[in-house]
Order: sequence, then structure tokens, then C-alpha cells
Amino acid sequence: MSRTLRLPRADGRLAPYTPGRHKPLAATAGPIRSRIAFAAAHVVADPLANISPTLETRLDWEATLGYRRYLWSLGLAVAEAMDTSQRGMGFDWATAKELIRRSVAEARAMPGAVLASGAGTDHLEPSPRATLADVEVAYEEQCAWIESCGGRIILMASRALAACAKSPDDYVKVYGRILVQVREPVIIHWLGDMFDPALAGYWGSPDLDQASETLLAIVHDHAARIDGVKISLLDQQREIAMRRRFPRGVHMYSGDDFDYPTTIRGDAQGYSDALLGIFDVIAPAASAALRALDAGDVARFDAILAPTLPLSRHVFGAPTRFYKTGVVFAAYLNGHQSHFRMVGGLEGARSVVHLAEQFVLMDRAGLLRDPDLAVERMRRVLAVAGAA
Repeated sequence: MSRTLRLPRADGRLAPYTPGRHKPLAATAGPIRSRIAFAAAHVVADPLANISPTLETRLDWEATLGYRRYLWSLGLAVAEAMDTSQRGMGFDWATAKELIRRSVAEARAMPGAVLASGAGTDHLEPSPRATLADVEVAYEEQCAWIESCGGRIILMASRALAACAKSPDDYVKVYGRILVQVREPVIIHWLGDMFDPALAGYWGSPDLDQASETLLAIVHDHAARIDGVKISLLDQQREIAMRRRFPRGVHMYSGDDFDYPTTIRGDAQGYSDALLGIFDVIAPAASAALRALDAGDVARFDAILAPTLPLSRHVFGAPTRFYKTGVVFAAYLNGHQSHFRMVGGLEGARSVVHLAEQFVLMDRAGLLRDPDLAVERMRRVLAVAGAA
């Protein structure tokens, strides 16, 4: 069967495209040593569950955990139950608890597997009527669950705190209370409002300079209990400026899906480690590039990641919060799951034109691991959209 597809384009045309001209990147195994590299992993919905998809959650546990084993096999760490898994966008805390429990068990069974899991307050309804004490209790519950499973904590941003906090001091109080209780150093996640509009004004100010100062004060006050900070603002210069002010031993985990190669590569004054949703999509490229960096081959590191940047900027294009659709679409094209269905019905959050362009960009980056399978699956998506 011909590989040529007729893909819908932004101008309304159907244009022929034949993938496979770019050799797929080979998966590489073994540990990565030069950087800490977390892939924020997606979840696989159970497509046959008899539920209301916008109100209830059911996962395909084997496919979900199988993808984590795949990421670990490439030497990547896994950031569990984070934004990429649709926390706050259809994926509830009750299911997240079970996911974290199962993932910690899987990590223990796989030599060298590194896992950290998101603790937030998403079981607390955001409201000005909620109190700071309510937020603290919600954070404490989720942190305690992760620690009871034997896991490490990523302290996620809280919609409830954003709704009820009156000043930067409220953030200092809440984070300070949680940080003095944790058993092991945590990763703090600053998720910008381009990812979640409910987090506008986080750290007590809409001014990012003032917000940064509040976060930096928390980091300096509690450095011994903070492994690092993940910045998801899509602002490379702010990330670099902040990491240069961190106390020694506190990592910057890049969440900049627009400019990750240069922040990870670094400069004479330092570099960022990574905790990225796009690493779920480009896992073979991320693994190969970081191994090149391990070997001191910066040119190869750059060459591998360069074609992934247009793909990442497309997947994370506005409205950025719908990037999860592109993440699951990539897993479907590459045979990591049998269907293109998502928690909350989010497979419909991107147009077929957007998905067609992602298909092309994945091909150009060498990220269609089996072009024939990808073509067959792209044809199914086109047919459902009425574009076949």
C-alpha cells in the first residue's frame, strides 16, 4: 500500500505527503549521566470503559505502565501524575493515587528506574472561600500518600492556593509549612498560566519579576529540602536568570518546551536539567542526544534535537494547555497504544489540520518509528475527521 497521504493544510487544501524519507531514530538503552532528564508521562485511557468520558476516568493500566517501562528503558526518568497526565483536565486525584502506587511498584522492579510524582491540591475545589489551612491540609494529604508509597514528591502549583491567597506572604506560609514536613527534598513546579489559566498571578503577583522573587525567597529559606525547581513559563531568559541565583545544590529543571536544547546544553555559568512534557513525545531523540552530551559530542546533541524543536513548538502552540492531545497522538502513531482516545475526551481539543502538521514534523524529526504503521493510523484519524 502506498505511504502517500492527502493531508489537510491550513489553507483548506488536501496536499499529498509521503513519510519515510527521514530515517527513524534508533532507541538506545542504558543510564544517562550528564543531566537529570525527566519525561512527564501521559496516561492511556481505557477506550472500552462504559463511562461518561468527561466526568469519569478509567485507565488502561497495562498500556499506561508499559509506556513508563519504555521511558525507563531509554534511560529517562519519569515524572508521574503531572500536568501531562491531565491533572486538572479530567484526571482526578483518586485515579492519580492508584497510578502513583502502581508506578512506584513498577520502578522498584526495574533496575535504575527513577520516578517522582506530583502532589497538589486538585481534590480541593478552588474557591475564595477555601482557606490557607484547607490548602495546607490538601497538600499534606497528597504528599503523605506519595511518601507512604515510597515515592519522591514534585510539589505542583495549586489552583486552590491561587484562588484564596491574598499576598506573596500566603505562598511563603503554605510552602514553608509543607517543606518542613517532607522526608526527602522535593521538586517545586511553577506552572505558568499559558498551561493553566487558573494559575495566573501565582506567587502572589501578576508581575513575573515579583513572582520570581517570592519563589527565590522560598528556595533560599528551604534549600536543604528542595532538590530543584521546574519552571514552565516558556521563557528561556527568565529560566537562565533564575538558575544563576539558586543556592548551590538546587537544580533547575527546564520546563521550557520551546527552547530546551540550549538551556540543557548550558553555558559557562551552568545548565538546566530537564522535566519536560515534550520528552514523552521525543523520548528516543532526547535519550540519544543526552548520550551524545555524555560523550562530549555537543554537535551531535544539537543535531539530534534541532529538528525536534519545530515539532515541540507546534505541539505546545496556543492554546498551550491542549498540548496533551499531541502527546497522546504521538503515542498512538508510534504504536504505544491501540487507540486515540483520551481522558476527558481531550482527543478533540486539536484540529485535524493541527494533527496533520504534527505528523509531518514527527516524520522530519525521525520520530515515526514505523512509518507504515504511522500512515495506517493517520489514515484512520483522517477518516474519522472526514478528510480521507
